[in-house]
Amino acid sequence: MRAAEGSVWAWLRDRVAGSDPGLLRLAAGSRTAGAMALTLAVLAALRAPVPHLVAGALSSMVATFAIREKQRSRQAVTLALGLLVALASVSLAALLNTRVVAGDIFFVVLIFCAVYSRRFGDRGNALGLIGFQIYFMSLFVGATPAALPGLYGVIALAFGCSALVRFVIVYETPAGILQRLREAFRVRFAQLVSAQLELLDAGPDEVDGVLESVRERTARLHETAMMIQGRLEEGTSDESVARLVQRRIAGAEIAAERLGLLLLNARSAERTNTLTLHLPGASLPSAGQLPVRDEATGMLRRDLQALRMLVLRPVGESGGTAMSHVRNRLLGYRDEENLPPAPAPVQDVFRGIGEAARAVLGLRIALDGPQDESDDTPATTRSREELDAESAAIEGAEGGEETGEKAPAGLQRPTTRAAVQVAVGSALAIVGGEFLSSQRWYWAVLTCWIVFINTASTGEILVKGYRRLVGTMLGVVAGIVLAGLVGPHTWPAMVLVLVFVFAMFYTAPLSYTAMSFFVTAALGLLYTLLHTYSLSVLLLRVEETALGVACGIIAAAVVLPVHTDRRTNELLVKVLDRLKDVTGAAVERLSGGTGAGDDLLDRARDLDKALGDLRSATQPLTHPITPMRTRRDTAQYVVALLETSAYHARSLAATAELLPTHPSIAADPRLRQACARITDNIAAIAAHLTDEHAEARIETGPSIASLLEDPVPGTPRYGRVTDRVLRHLQRLDEAVLGLARPLGIAVPTPAGR
Repeated sequence: MRAAEGSVWAWLRDRVAGSDPGLLRLAAGSRTAGAMALTLAVLAALRAPVPHLVAGALSSMVATFAIREKQRSRQAVTLALGLLVALASVSLAALLNTRVVAGDIFFVVLIFCAVYSRRFGDRGNALGLIGFQIYFMSLFVGATPAALPGLYGVIALAFGCSALVRFVIVYETPAGILQRLREAFRVRFAQLVSAQLELLDAGPDEVDGVLESVRERTARLHETAMMIQGRLEEGTSDESVARLVQRRIAGAEIAAERLGLLLLNARSAERTNTLTLHLPGASLPSAGQLPVRDEATGMLRRDLQALRMLVLRPVGESGGTAMSHVRNRLLGYRDEENLPPAPAPVQDVFRGIGEAARAVLGLRIALDGPQDESDDTPATTRSREELDAESAAIEGAEGGEETGEKAPAGLQRPTTRAAVQVAVGSALAIVGGEFLSSQRWYWAVLTCWIVFINTASTGEILVKGYRRLVGTMLGVVAGIVLAGLVGPHTWPAMVLVLVFVFAMFYTAPLSYTAMSFFVTAALGLLYTLLHTYSLSVLLLRVEETALGVACGIIAAAVVLPVHTDRRTNELLVKVLDRLKDVTGAAVERLSGGTGAGDDLLDRARDLDKALGDLRSATQPLTHPITPMRTRRDTAQYVVALLETSAYHARSLAATAELLPTHPSIAADPRLRQACARITDNIAAIAAHLTDEHAEARIETGPSIASLLEDPVPGTPRYGRVTDRVLRHLQRLDEAVLGLARPLGIAVPTPAGR
């Protein structure tokens, strides 16, 4: 019975860890709702009036969610400074309550300063957010000079409760967050292996759906790897440990993704076109081919299940002799003599399983320390020696130098431009909001403010405004229903508000529409508590939201506009520069060149970050409501090619990092010549995007794969790592040529290619 309960609990824990990496969303929702609940409990014990309950709830909410710094000491300082800003903000709001013109002018100035303060990092962003939200809260509860002493006490109490929840009740440390993220990586790795196992067994009618699952889980694994790399500096004891974990995480991710590609090749009748692997809707070339049922495939199925079992084994848990036997068998596939008789593509999958098992072993050693070696086979011993040599090289290496980019100045600085745009949009929202309602005009200002958060182009603001409007309309319907059910009952309404606040922060990273829904539903309940609820008030909320969205779009389109095309082109050039940098540096090292001090995985991470920014910036072009179907297809195709290119560049970087320590990897000068055409073509495309009148020449020639047609007699096909590197370069070459065509650059067709 206890064993069954333990397995159910482990399954549930893995499901939660996989769906919420690091439990970051759960912690954010619990922290915010907990701070509000504690504040309300104390105020209720003090028999505070309902306006003070509302003010306390809103103040504790902003004091909790505004602070995003990772170090606890910096969080404490920012929280203390935030209290001073909040007291000043509520004072000015109360004093300017009866001075309409002066109050409106100051509100616009405050909005400008709050947005401009984002340039000063997380602390500046938090203080600006607190100043704006507390001023808004003062308007919401109708603060007056006579009410200031009570509001001072409420705000101080709210900040105190927020500190108690943050630093004591929902206690989080950078090391603890990193540990939970590593657990999430382990679970998502296993989920990807499960999807790959389903791909092996999928019938012709199921294969496309399973392929989409593989694609989705690969993206989720990559997302978790990026989250881990963003937390390594604060969550590890020193820089060498951070680099070691980074190397092992990157190696495991690449091994898992490569295993999926090898499975696709073995599953299809013809070689899979990995160029469009990341494109939604891409299908297997021979989707109608039935899965193979022979002895080798049966062994493959068994070993994929064994790999998943290895991955799922928690860190620190000994698997015993049986687990050691499974591990040794999988690691043995790294030696040619241990491969079972099978067609070449199937043997490639066995090799991929061996490399994935090695990555799992390296990750476990990095996280859990030395392992029991009593049951090791020669193949396992060799893998351990390679991993130990890599660890020693990492400990002795120096961190790479950070290369700073020249930031725009003046009005072209993103924070300055956004501050001017929000100020103009808010001024329009104030004027328009006064026409709709002289009492609740501030809803339009709040919407205008929010649609500019984390947006950088007019298209992004348009999509975000659309989502907020949809969420608000749905929230109004929910608010009408809930207000009728709750009526004047204070505590049931407050409990529902807390539930909605938790849901708001839990769903915020997933769906902006859902977050807007929960915000509006909670506001409907707050209006009920303030005895100002009516159907007309909630309908006014929709009108003010629509007005705020319109004012934000107008300001973004007219005042210092950044059009979506310009934004995506700038980010596309940045991605291409990063791709050229990673590929060139990796191949230079693999060719025997210098540059041993460069951290290639750091460069690969910069490439992934730039690609993530581009993916976000293209959302207006790829959104289902866009009427420009051709541009949507082009944007999806370009991003898919870049994602595939990034995978091959990461693989090259990871292989190059192993060069000094891996006995089977030797420098090959041929690679430099094979890479030159790729980097030149990437530079030509970037130059064309920077200046469309620039003469961009795409160089073509014999396929890089032709270099593979002269193997040393008797050498196994995968006996030399050069073979694999050249295949990555071949795919990169094809991807770059594929990028040139949709971007309007002519590509000559060479003879014999």
